[in-house]
Amino acid sequence: MATIIDMVGGIVMAVLLLLSPFIITISLAAIAALLGNSLKQDADARHEGSSLIETNY
Repeated sequence: MATIIDMVGGIVMAVLLLLSPFIITISLAAIAALLGNSLKQDADARHEGSSLIETNY
């Protein structure tokens, strides 16, 4: 008869497979946010003093 100790590996694997899409989605969203913020700051620094910078959101 299988005990809990024997099934720990299977349980851990099932939990990881169920959570992996959420973990991947959240990590990619965080990377996108950091990259977007970094690129916006770079664009603002490069075009400082331009009259068109006021039309940006």
